[in-house]
Amino acid sequence: MKILIIEDEAPAFRRLQKVLEEINPDIEIVEVIDSVEESVMWLRNHNEPDLIFMDIQLSDGISFEIFEKIKITKPVIFTTAFDEYMLKAFKVSSIDYLLKPIKKEDLAQSLQKYNDLKNTFGSTNAAVDLNELIGKIRMDDRKFKSRFLLKQGEKLLSVETSDIAYFFTKNGVVYLVTLDDKKYLMDYNLDELVNQLDPERFYRANRQYLIGFTAIQATHKYHKGKLLVELTHKPEEPVTISAEKATDFKNWLGS
Repeated sequence: MKILIIEDEAPAFRRLQKVLEEINPDIEIVEVIDSVEESVMWLRNHNEPDLIFMDIQLSDGISFEIFEKIKITKPVIFTTAFDEYMLKAFKVSSIDYLLKPIKKEDLAQSLQKYNDLKNTFGSTNAAVDLNELIGKIRMDDRKFKSRFLLKQGEKLLSVETSDIAYFFTKNGVVYLVTLDDKKYLMDYNLDELVNQLDPERFYRANRQYLIGFTAIQATHKYHKGKLLVELTHKPEEPVTISAEKATDFKNWLGS
């Protein structure tokens, strides 16, 4: 099996290479690339490998930009330290999504998934086969939380996700803020909430804020390429989007 690795962190590449070789010594890594621009050039001038491992945040942008510039017909396994891109990953040529640091058993399962699906559908050279393959594992039908049960003193209160403006963390505590400006303590951290909420309705703006689409009033340019998000209910601190995530956020707003 020939594998292309698109990854801009040397330690991450070395670990991925080591674990791949442990799982299957016959794997051949044909190239390691660290940027969007070089990835596009390489894919235009070489035959596609059997499988591509692709980090999401590269040295010159987000790897989803590669798909905007060139058609990829081979399966992709995304690797990243962040999970907010999960749904978007499955809308392109992705068959799996691994969070760093990558565990050997998770990587082995991903390779097994690739082999199982390849055996089921036959050759993955044709884009139509790949689309069928992706459809089998796409997360479009995944069930997300529609409400949270919250404790308020001695009472239990149910809050619909459609009534949530945003979540934020302060001093290690996570709070939920509703559209009518009520604030509640949460038993979840933001990482856990990201996995439970519909990513088309909620966006992880930064380490402190997870914001709901219906609470966004406007977005403004900020310094050094950042974006400032204006919410219907003013948070305790300005909600900003980093320059690295600005394009992804704007795509999310438009999707």
